[in-house]
Amino acid sequence: MRRVTVVVSTVATIGLVALAAAPASATNPHTTTTTTPAPAAPTGPLVLYDTSGPYGWLGELYATEVANLAGHFGAPVAHPVSTYAPGELKAYPAVVYIGSTYDEPIPTAFLDDVLASTKPVIWMYDNIWQLTARDAAFASDYGWMWSGFDTSSVTSVLYKGTGLTRSDANQAGIMNYSSVDPAKVAVLASAQRSDGTSFPWAVRSGTLTYIGEIPFSYASETDRQLIFSDLLFDALAPNTPARHRALVRLEDINPTNDPAQLRAAADWLASQGVPFGFSVTPRYLDPTGYFNNGIAEDVSLKGSPVADAITYMQSKGGVLVGHGYTHQWAGGINPYDQVTGDDYEFYRVTENADHSLNYVGPLSGDSTTWAAGRIASADREFKDAKIAQPTIFEFPHYSASAVDYRAIASRFSVRWERALYFGGVLSGGVVDYSHMVGQFFPYVVKDVYGTKVLPENLGDVSPAPWFIYPARLPADIVDAGQKNLVIRDGFASFFFHPYLDISYLQQAVSGLRAVGYTFVSPASL
Repeated sequence: MRRVTVVVSTVATIGLVALAAAPASATNPHTTTTTTPAPAAPTGPLVLYDTSGPYGWLGELYATEVANLAGHFGAPVAHPVSTYAPGELKAYPAVVYIGSTYDEPIPTAFLDDVLASTKPVIWMYDNIWQLTARDAAFASDYGWMWSGFDTSSVTSVLYKGTGLTRSDANQAGIMNYSSVDPAKVAVLASAQRSDGTSFPWAVRSGTLTYIGEIPFSYASETDRQLIFSDLLFDALAPNTPARHRALVRLEDINPTNDPAQLRAAADWLASQGVPFGFSVTPRYLDPTGYFNNGIAEDVSLKGSPVADAITYMQSKGGVLVGHGYTHQWAGGINPYDQVTGDDYEFYRVTENADHSLNYVGPLSGDSTTWAAGRIASADREFKDAKIAQPTIFEFPHYSASAVDYRAIASRFSVRWERALYFGGVLSGGVVDYSHMVGQFFPYVVKDVYGTKVLPENLGDVSPAPWFIYPARLPADIVDAGQKNLVIRDGFASFFFHPYLDISYLQQAVSGLRAVGYTFVSPASL
């Protein structure tokens, strides 16, 4: 099967999803009777974002990524900074402002509330000059002052003694400083220039944390975005003890798999005391006979020896994960060959000459009813094979429409995957499939679709390169896991195709254990 599962990552610059409720008023709620209960205190941060200018749509996408990560800690609330109400900040445990539009008009009330705040405030990138201008003594009060964006080559950011990557393709600048007083300022991370010099990447003084760029662009499994994921603990759960857990999933199992390979992987994992998940697509289709000499194939789980292998894997500590119905599209090639395991099932994708992909939009006929019908059909396949229906779901190739994500949420309370998030969902507007991002998580979150999402943040083992996609070996999995140790309560989560040599699985699991991770069952989260 083609290695296409890992192409969705935060380097995508394509779309977004939905988020939370409208912002709460900063004034006390009007109570008409003494029996009206007081509103519950917010459990998550207030997330504020920019909306003006030709790229104003980026603000909502970035805010979605922040809100998803903040969903690990509580229920975030997000809205444009332009609609900030005086005193609103005080109602939340913390505030994150994402400055994505240069000179976005920021309400004076927000600037004043940040300067007076006793709550943690994280400010990213643009418009810090509006805040510093509001306090004539900012440099002496806070101990630092910005100087301008530094556009020199920065390919690494040092955090907690670990060098995290920053893409060469990222030409955006990082804020530099004219002064930093070490008596007043904690430099949380340092940008490392290619010439060996460095400057602060993130600073903290009092309740204000400033990050000199938006860390979500060009992100990867070893990227400086991990810093922000960890800094949220400082703002929202500072007393969290260090804990490093791992997850492994056997991937893309369907009725045509070799049951001996499935049993061998389960046997080894069980012998090591490693719980695991395994994803199953219960019906195999090759409608044109692409892999069968032109003769169409249709294989159900019922009657396949894979059904018995599934039961065996469960007896060895494996947790069944639903992975679509057919993992392909009945409407035609999407984008490779229309065969189960190769093609996308819930989203329209086309392939370019260099084998890069275009995420076009929802499939023809996409709807809540259609998506629910796919899952109902998958459930029947499991039932017919006398296998209990899964309680965790993973979208094929981590791709679906906003409608599909919501439909799945009515059947599954847990997903285990990376995901696509589209413009307009967060704000409650019309979903814009031309604007989207892909995101993965270093810990369990409740995302803006309202579903708990288990992390898959290390990718998979792919021993050979495939066109523009490089090989990924167990050493790469372990290296990414080691970098993720900077997150105080994070995960190292990867997947493995059981048709590969089992030694790759053994190396990855053993390597992650050696650097300090403990494997846990997805059912325990």
